Amino acid sequence: MMAQRIDGDTNLATVRADLAARIAALDDRAPHVAARDLARDVDAIRLIAHRNGLAPAVTVAHFLDSALSRGEHGALVHSWLGILGDAVACERQDVAACDAFAAACSVRLAH
Repeated sequence: MMAQRIDGDTNLATVRADLAARIAALDDRAPHVAARDLARDVDAIRLIAHRNGLAPAVTVAHFLDSALSRGEHGALVHSWLGILGDAVACERQDVAACDAFAAACSVRLAH
């Protein structure tokens, strides 16, 4: 899937629904493909989130990209995608929310 810019007419709920669908599709594919093959779709999610002001999702997408580049796969990717889904749904878009998701990702990295 290629990244796209969501027009100003489209509301944030539509953007979130699109990102949730993309995350679900990645979660379905994750057990069957190499981690590196998921990176392009994670980048598309990151770009859409960035263009639409979903800062926590951008933060988590960066962590997920790092996890994929380390070769994480299977159930580990499922866990990362769960955090990404939570970040997309997050109503707060401030620095504190980004920091909270970064902390959750850091804890995830430690395990």
